[in-house]
Amino acid sequence: MTSGRRGRHLARAEAARLGGSPEAGVADRAATAMPSSPLRVAVVCSSNQNRSMEAHNILSKRGFSVRSFGTGTHVKLPGPAPDKPNVYDFKTTYDQMYNDLLRKDKELYTQNGILHMLDRNKRIKPRPERFQNCKDLFDLILTCEERVYDQVVEDLNSREQETCQPVHVINVDIQDNHEEATLGAFLICELCQCVFCRWTDGGSAQINCTYEMRR
Repeated sequence: MTSGRRGRHLARAEAARLGGSPEAGVADRAATAMPSSPLRVAVVCSSNQNRSMEAHNILSKRGFSVRSFGTGTHVKLPGPAPDKPNVYDFKTTYDQMYNDLLRKDKELYTQNGILHMLDRNKRIKPRPERFQNCKDLFDLILTCEERVYDQVVEDLNSREQETCQPVHVINVDIQDNHEEATLGAFLICELCQCVFCRWTDGGSAQINCTYEMRR
């Protein structure tokens, strides 16, 4: 499932209703924690840096049991040119990436927000994690682009079935930039709230969302 433009417009409209920028609207709603959710949630993007970590941050503040992952073979961060990304192994900590980029070009990576993002990330967990290396069970997996959705589903289908427990995998297309990551995290949080309400009502097998979805 992929959220269309309507979902992003809803996020912007809701932020405006709350007063202020979309980012402020997300922060205001995230500040009000809900009762601890029994849902086991995973948020997945490509490098476990921007989109999945923004959603991880907000969902954890709302009381969800959440983990975040990437599906790429390496972690990639913007470099001095589009064809010169900074490439790291998933074993590299956020703190190591931060210090590496600080040494390479403090002004560039401060200006483009990468150092701020890494500083946030290292406050949440030590290092990025690859979804394919995690065998934990989740009730809900949210991906941030269709390619990542396909990779997650492919990996799940390749695993040996032990519990036959169902898992909902939903894609919310989010552009990989800081503003869209914040708006996308808002949508993901609202979606998790919807699923949580259905879950507590005993309707986990049928999940109806208010967002315009397609796949």
